[in-house]
Amino acid sequence: MAEGEQAMAWNRVLTYDAIVNFRDFGGYATGAGGRVVAGRLFRAAHQNLATDADLERMAALDLALVVDLRRPTERQNQPSRRPSNWGGSVIDNDLGDESETPHLAFLRKSDVTPASIEAYLQGYYSKALHEERHQDLFSRALRALPGLDGGVLVHCTAGKDRTGLLVALIHSILGVHRDDIIADYLLTNELTMTEARREQVQQNLSEALGRPVPEEAVQAFLGVAAHHLDIALTSVSDEYGSVEGYLRHLGFTDADRDAVIARYTA
Repeated sequence: MAEGEQAMAWNRVLTYDAIVNFRDFGGYATGAGGRVVAGRLFRAAHQNLATDADLERMAALDLALVVDLRRPTERQNQPSRRPSNWGGSVIDNDLGDESETPHLAFLRKSDVTPASIEAYLQGYYSKALHEERHQDLFSRALRALPGLDGGVLVHCTAGKDRTGLLVALIHSILGVHRDDIIADYLLTNELTMTEARREQVQQNLSEALGRPVPEEAVQAFLGVAAHHLDIALTSVSDEYGSVEGYLRHLGFTDADRDAVIARYTA
């Protein structure tokens, strides 16, 4: 990532009282010589703990669409707070719900070693883009982008894995260089790997599982790694020939692509 892009990476971060990993994922240069517009494409973690001041900041973004990638149980346990009188739309679904999130189920039965955590994450990323619930959500979200009169917020629980995958697809459509796609994905590490957050997540996980959770497990689940995103994107290239082939599988047409590019680049 160029020096100018590095500076922009810090400017793109939006500071909230109780919503983490909130940022604008516009602003990147495109292969066509333009730039993704800023102020329309946002990503974040969940908004369950949002303060009233946070909601005022969200209202100022003029969001027309929220894409909530969480499972039904997650949405029920941590319902979103949204600005009063917000009139936008929400994309979510009820497919593939489980009594607890996959990472908690893994931790409950795992020996939680660095090797087992890495194997779990590699398995997750090799399958995530192929899951029916994700394909439904991603297809609907991507095809909604051209018609929005306002911004879009993509989020899951932590705003890193599921969110990172959809953002990577959007960046790919817009012609963002692979290095910048990875850099935007890795920015999560700067925003979530703080000591205070690690301690809080470690405490929450230990209480949920009824046993201590090692620090290395917390670090692995808080952050992201470039090779995991590579695994996901390679998996669809292997299955569908390319990321573009995967998008066509989702029902995302060349006309959709052209409309998204026209709407979100300049």
